[in-house]
Amino acid sequence: MKLVTFQTQSTNTLPKLGAWIDGDRIVDLTEVAADMSQFFEQNCIADAQGYIERTDLSDAAVPVADVQLLAPFPCPASLRDFGVFKTHMDAAARITGKEISPEWFKLPNYYRGSTSPSSIAGHETLVTWPNYTQKLDFELEWGVYIGKTGKNISVAEASEYIAGYTIYNDISARDIQFRHMTLALGPAKGKDFDNSNIMGPCLVTPDEIGDPYNLRMIARVNGEVWADGNTSDMYYSFEEMISFVSQSETLHPGEFLGSGTVGKGCGWELDRWIQPGDVVELEVENIGMIRNQIGEPEVNPAEWTEKGL
Repeated sequence: MKLVTFQTQSTNTLPKLGAWIDGDRIVDLTEVAADMSQFFEQNCIADAQGYIERTDLSDAAVPVADVQLLAPFPCPASLRDFGVFKTHMDAAARITGKEISPEWFKLPNYYRGSTSPSSIAGHETLVTWPNYTQKLDFELEWGVYIGKTGKNISVAEASEYIAGYTIYNDISARDIQFRHMTLALGPAKGKDFDNSNIMGPCLVTPDEIGDPYNLRMIARVNGEVWADGNTSDMYYSFEEMISFVSQSETLHPGEFLGSGTVGKGCGWELDRWIQPGDVVELEVENIGMIRNQIGEPEVNPAEWTEKGL
């Protein structure tokens, strides 16, 4: 099943839960669950399938073109972004001149990203160009949402906790990111700004994803292919990531785990940089495509310009 959170084009409408069917229609699932969180907390997949089967879709379904697709979970319970693609790590080592830490091959590494409502965005949302960066970047990633509560989960049972998969564009302000990371506390404002975590266009449940570790991933900028990779390059599986995170820590429905960037899946690796007005499209096989335009740079207050931001 492909699930979405959407708004109709009319003003001031609340987000709704829906199912994406037949490639171009959305069925409102409000009668099944109020939102994505309730859908998975109450295990409503069978109810949703039954509702779709008995509903007159000529009246209940609306064209995808007539709605705004939000992130599947507009306010995920948490966001952990890993770095599990070996080719990307090799590129980072080459660019920085630093070898991959031996610990990378023993422990999956991640940072916690922002889940504020202003940072989470969906398909066709205008990307914020922060007022403090000269090098804005896209990142071709994907990820999973947790579907039920669990703790100390084994790798063997971890697949049972995957609600579904989505595409993830981890927008990054590279210049300030690398400055912040010299302070040993993480990317900070390199990742935290409005519309910096773009997810969608839908959540695809595991039964429809096929083999998750053999899916093509493509990034296009203004229609030109910049990156073409495959999920088979993941050194750690999502099951391993889920198991690792859950050790002595309870996971809850709606938490998000990102894969990190596929090899050559960002401008930093390619030394090619997106510009205001560019259109970035990220595609993952069996999920779909998210498309976003890059906005104009915002104005930096004088006091932070003087301090070197």
